[in-house]
Amino acid sequence: MNRPHLLIVAASLALIQPSFAAPLAPAAGPALAASNPFATLSTLPFHYPAFDQIKDTHFLPAYAAGMREQLREIDAIANNVTPATFDNTIVAMERSGQLLSRVATTFSNLQGANTNDVLDEIDRAMSPRLAAHNDTIFLNKKLFLRVKALADKHATLGLDAESAYLLERYNKDFVRAGARLSKPDKTKLKAFNAEIATLQTTFTQNVLKEINASALTVDTRAELAGLNDAAIDAAAAE
Repeated sequence: MNRPHLLIVAASLALIQPSFAAPLAPAAGPALAASNPFATLSTLPFHYPAFDQIKDTHFLPAYAAGMREQLREIDAIANNVTPATFDNTIVAMERSGQLLSRVATTFSNLQGANTNDVLDEIDRAMSPRLAAHNDTIFLNKKLFLRVKALADKHATLGLDAESAYLLERYNKDFVRAGARLSKPDKTKLKAFNAEIATLQTTFTQNVLKEINASALTVDTRAELAGLNDAAIDAAAAE
C-alpha cells in the first residue's frame, strides 16, 4: 500500500449526518480553487506542494475539500451493492482520502516546525472537525458490516500476511472506535471525542507557549559564565 491504513486524525465540517442515523450523504461544497496549491498533484515526492507556494489561507478550504472528497469515497464503499471483497472494501478505504492526507500531513509538519497565530487558530478549529470526520467513517454501520463480513471469513480469503494483518487492524479499529455501540452511546462518544480533540490541542499549544516564554536570551558570552565551552557552543549553534 502507498499510504498507511485509514485512521484519520486525521475530519468533517459536521456537515454530514452520521451513518448510524441516516445513509451517508456527502455535503456539497465549492470546488477547491485552482490557485490553491493542494488543488493539483505536485511533482514533488509524495505529491506534497512546495511549501513556498502555500499560504495560511489555503489550509481551511483544502481541508474542507479533502474531507468532502473522502466522504464521497467512503459513501461509495459503504453503499456498494456488490458483496464485500478485500479489494472493494479494504483496498478502497486505503485509497480514500488522498487529498485530506496531503493537506493534514503538510499542515502538521509546517505547524510543528514554524507555527504562528493563524496556524494555531486553524489547528484549534480543525481538531474537533477532524475528530467528527473520523467518527463519521468509523461509526458508519454499513461500512463496519462490510469489514466485519470479511473479518469473519478471513481464513477463506487467501490473503497474504500483510493483507491479513491490514484486515485485522481495520476490524479492530472499527470496534475500538465504537462501531458496535448503541445510537445513544455513539452520540455520547462523538461529543467526548470532539472535546478530547479540543482539549489536546489547547494543552499542546499551551505547553509550547510556556516553553517559549521560559526561554532565556543573552547577548554576550559573559552572561553565560559558569557554563563550559561545549555547552555555550551548542547553545550558540541553536
